[in-house]
Amino acid sequence: MNSSSAQVDKPGSQKHIAQQNGALEDERIRNEGPLKRFLGRPEFASLAGAILVFIIFGIAAGDSGMFNLDGVVNWMQVAAYLGLISIGACVLMIAGEFDLSIGSMVGFAGMMVAIPTVYFQWPFWLAVIFAFAGSMALGYINGYLVVKTRLPSFIVTLAFMFILRGLTLALSIMFADRTIVSGVGEFAANDWLGSWLFTGNFASGLFHWMASQGWIAAAEGGKPLVAGIPKVIVWWAVLALAASFVLARTRFGNWIFAVGGDANAAMNVGVPVKRVKTSLFVFTAFCACLFAVLQVSDVGSAAADRGLQKEFEAIIAAVIGGALLTGGYGSVIGACFGALIFGVVQIGITYTNLNSDWFRVFLGVMLLVAVLFNNYVRRRVTEAR
Repeated sequence: MNSSSAQVDKPGSQKHIAQQNGALEDERIRNEGPLKRFLGRPEFASLAGAILVFIIFGIAAGDSGMFNLDGVVNWMQVAAYLGLISIGACVLMIAGEFDLSIGSMVGFAGMMVAIPTVYFQWPFWLAVIFAFAGSMALGYINGYLVVKTRLPSFIVTLAFMFILRGLTLALSIMFADRTIVSGVGEFAANDWLGSWLFTGNFASGLFHWMASQGWIAAAEGGKPLVAGIPKVIVWWAVLALAASFVLARTRFGNWIFAVGGDANAAMNVGVPVKRVKTSLFVFTAFCACLFAVLQVSDVGSAAADRGLQKEFEAIIAAVIGGALLTGGYGSVIGACFGALIFGVVQIGITYTNLNSDWFRVFLGVMLLVAVLFNNYVRRRVTEAR
């Protein structure tokens, strides 16, 4: 070893001290404050958007009853339905794929519940199991075709969007001679599975007690105006917590981010890319079927046009929630805030007596703003790496 190299490594030398100071000041190991970390999270934009929407409607419709308990339940229920499918869309987008058949799957799954129940006299619980099995099998076919053929998921699921919508219409005409199959509600209400999981409200006893104490509004006879928490809201909360936990705390969640970030690199380090993507298409179909079962149980009928354009609303909610169109980045909680924005605006417009056509304008504006913001976030994330 020559003298110059020994002098560089000598403890206490000026260069050694400078190297130590440089290491301490290295921005790669610099601690960031909690505020800066929060601002960099994917759900920040959707949370800020939700706060802005609440402020706007608080001013425009604050005295209209929109924020009374029954008004809150109305827009929360709308948000919950969209939230169910936006969770599936968000997780799939994080993995770098799209499913444009979600909306058509909602309508088709509803028919898979209604037709066997009404025309074949199946028990409601058996029709529900049949619908979930059929929907998830179709989701598997979607995923299998995408990973096997390497065709863009946009094309494969676009084809299934038309196939399922056409099948839904054809089956409803074949059995009911119209596009609506009604009479499912009483079967669901009298079925043990339907009454336990899909129909009615949660915590009804608590709401009746609060009405008797005068804490919430009650009708004549003492019955509360809001009988409880609709079960779709409970399902939304449970599914959001479960999906968030999987993404943040499990190995499978790490695989999802890895697959969306760089599928080839993920495969090279042992991630089962094909299995991950296929399973997420199955999960998306499960979310769509859950939407359909809850809707059929609540409304009491299935219709061929149910779920129309819901695939686009789910994707928009996921994008508003921070999911990148390129994959590898996103948040289930952010997607839920995106769905909440939808629910507040869709119901809030009716409270302000505005034309409902403005809702579509709002969707387009929110999508554009979200894409621009997410593009900025993507550049920041890429530069940070």
